[in-house]
Amino acid sequence: MPFKKVQTEKLSIAVVRQIELLILRGILRPGERLPAERELAERLGVSRPSLREAISELQEQGLLTAKAGSGIYVAEVLGSAFSPALIRLFGSHDEAVFDYLSFRRDMEGLAAERAARLGSDSDLKVVQAIFDKMEAAHARNAAEDEAHLDAQFHMAIIEASHNVVMLHMMRSMFDLLRQGVFYNRQMMFQQRTTREAILDQHRAINTALQARDPAAARDAVEQHLSFVERCMQDQQKAQRNEAIAQQRLQQAVRT
Repeated sequence: MPFKKVQTEKLSIAVVRQIELLILRGILRPGERLPAERELAERLGVSRPSLREAISELQEQGLLTAKAGSGIYVAEVLGSAFSPALIRLFGSHDEAVFDYLSFRRDMEGLAAERAARLGSDSDLKVVQAIFDKMEAAHARNAAEDEAHLDAQFHMAIIEASHNVVMLHMMRSMFDLLRQGVFYNRQMMFQQRTTREAILDQHRAINTALQARDPAAARDAVEQHLSFVERCMQDQQKAQRNEAIAQQRLQQAVRT
């Protein structure tokens, strides 16, 4: 018979498993600092030697890292998704921008659909809270804050979809966007009319999620990202037109 004696689990192993799950589920995020040793041991209900053993194991796994004089942090594990050479290619070819937006439209549409069905009440409260902050930033005309909250809003939806593979993949994609690899998100929030449209689109997404309407949530996300794609196309066209106009100006000055 396929039975084995039940073994009492070492406390350090239980700690390792708990922290692993927190990282896997995206609750502990890359770059986040863990509480001080005494506090963390008390929260976990283990001795400090058991905690040190667990931390050491997680450091060997590459999930945690120590910073001298600062503490223990969740390792920056997202950068391994794409090689530096591929990131440079993404940043130097326009077609990568539109493939990126198409990929996001598919993935985030699915995430919104899942979030409407599977997200907990607390998940949807997080989405609502971020949207409320977006409205406040919009009212203050704080474009930089609004752009930052835009990323938080989309990631909150992905987190609410409760798919850990999608979560970490999309975090990696958003990290590249934060670095400006694909395009400068803040430029999207410079024009008043664009900002108004984007806020309305986020409102439609949030309304569908709060109503737990999967089809409407997916449709709202897809419409929003299609709008972003059109904005990027218009921006690239405007840049090309300006380059041509500059050439004409130079020619006119010479003659």
